[in-house]
Amino acid sequence: MRRKLAAGNWKMNGLSDQLAEVEKLCGAHPNPKVEIMIAPPATLISSMVVTAADHPLEVAGQDCHAKDSGAHTGDISAAMLKDAGASHVILGHSERREDHDETDDDVRAKARAALAAGLKVVICIGETLEEREAANTLDIIAGQMAGSLPDILTGENTIIAYEPIWAIGTGKIPTLEQIGEVHDFIRSKLEARFGDGVGRSIRLLYGGSVKPSNASEIFAVSNVDGALVGGASLKADDFSGIIQALEDAI
Repeated sequence: MRRKLAAGNWKMNGLSDQLAEVEKLCGAHPNPKVEIMIAPPATLISSMVVTAADHPLEVAGQDCHAKDSGAHTGDISAAMLKDAGASHVILGHSERREDHDETDDDVRAKARAALAAGLKVVICIGETLEEREAANTLDIIAGQMAGSLPDILTGENTIIAYEPIWAIGTGKIPTLEQIGEVHDFIRSKLEARFGDGVGRSIRLLYGGSVKPSNASEIFAVSNVDGALVGGASLKADDFSGIIQALEDAI
């Protein structure tokens, strides 16, 4: 049974006073029926770990370098994230792929480094609007999976987030049928590559303009095991509504 996951990605948002929202969120869900994870900016990881010390909230990094250490000014290694108290790291987010020219090979190398450091990985995949309109979505997804996923994945250490790039922060979302088609396709590819056991155990998240108002219908779609939430995870009330919708979907 795959445990549902509500994951928040704060991106480049949040100062120390934002931790009050985390305290509020933990107070609203003292014994959650689903897993909750937040990826704050690296400057807040240690503080968030302390803030949520008495709560099962998981804290994640937003990226890591493929090397353990070295002359890479401004980068952060998987071991550093682990040392700061993070349990997960998000890799291959479209904003990293676009803004920093990250390739599938880069994402795969980072995933290997993160897994070696004892972190769990959330690997992001998704198509552009042009690719969607050209009916190339499934080919793009298949290529990203083949290139970005290392061979050492299990349901315990890996989560895959499908984020159509054109839906991130735009208020637009694919139809429920489109979400279901991609999630079912991802599941079939995982089973074909890793076997039925592992393929069925890896959780699949949907990301892209998820809000309390649309979460319930998204969580009812086949093979959607939760969400990777951007802006709506910054406020406890908004993220709490999504968490509640996910708990209701169990």
